[in-house]
Amino acid sequence: MQNRTKTTRLILVGGFLGAGKTTLLWESARRVMERGYKTGLVTNDQAPELVDTVFLSQNSLEVTEVSGSCFCCNFDGLIDALKNVKSKAEADVIIAEPVGSCTDLSATILQPLKDNMKSELLVSPLSVMADPLRLQDILDGRNAGLHPSAAYIFRKQLEESDLILINKSDLLSQNELSRLKKQIGINLPGSEVHMISAKTGEGIDVWLDEMMQRTDAGKRLIEIDYDVYAEGEAVLGWLNSTIALTGDSVDWDKFTKKFLKQLSEKFDRIEAAVGHVKLLVKTKKDYIIANLTGKAETMNFRGSAGVSDEAKLTLNARVEMSPYLLEQIVHEALDVHRGLTKKVIAWKCLSPGRPRPTFRYDKVIRG
Repeated sequence: MQNRTKTTRLILVGGFLGAGKTTLLWESARRVMERGYKTGLVTNDQAPELVDTVFLSQNSLEVTEVSGSCFCCNFDGLIDALKNVKSKAEADVIIAEPVGSCTDLSATILQPLKDNMKSELLVSPLSVMADPLRLQDILDGRNAGLHPSAAYIFRKQLEESDLILINKSDLLSQNELSRLKKQIGINLPGSEVHMISAKTGEGIDVWLDEMMQRTDAGKRLIEIDYDVYAEGEAVLGWLNSTIALTGDSVDWDKFTKKFLKQLSEKFDRIEAAVGHVKLLVKTKKDYIIANLTGKAETMNFRGSAGVSDEAKLTLNARVEMSPYLLEQIVHEALDVHRGLTKKVIAWKCLSPGRPRPTFRYDKVIRG
């Protein structure tokens, strides 16, 4: 086991919406703890009430959420979150997940951290996670079903990465994986690539071995058009909500699957590109978590909430449409479920504003 020092290891995992970052965060944290390190997590979003935070907190992990703004635009909030996790968890390792539609992380997060917290943090290389199907489409010169400006953000995330993590490698054949790596080499020369599966655990330990040793973070600074970047975020409607649900002996697994299917059908009907839809239905003892990252065939469910009279629904949706329309669609899908009493605990729907980083460095800070 690596000797502990006064510093805390920071592993930052970026990547576009729907790449599978939260699953990787949990699986990585579990494996790091098995190695004997105290571990904490930091999540990030434009609004509170994150499914990620609720899910990760169920697993006895110290989780701090930076909400209301991305890490880069609320750098002080990020620092406070890191200090909070370090203090409460006595963390040797912190794994952090920035907003999925953010880029320019090297200039706005990694360089400031290396410059201002070098005595407190060991910053690992920036890992950018990618769904292989979307990645393939982007490398082929298309937009992966996204608005061109949203696809621009995806490309920029890849360009600035220290290391590209191709997730869901278990879904691809060896020939498909080889072709993908070859295309990355052509389109993004010099990029390091790791194949992993956050679901099965394949490749995660090899990646973690590197993350726990290396400190060559933020080797690349990218040129970025902030007008295009801002448009790429603004085309998405963002909804974060928490709703208390009550009924008589409700099968919450059936409810969850029906509800997500209804949302998916409505989005597909109007050809609205889905960044991601995440929902978690939690009873007193159990929970089910569901994800949608594109068309209906991308729906995924884990866990079981069982049958009971009450549950709490946490929903995060990022879809290419106006916030008003997104709200309307979610309300309509909820109203279909007769016999349920619904009480809104929190509800915030928005379109992100223009990114305004606290810092933006124009040079790489050497360790």
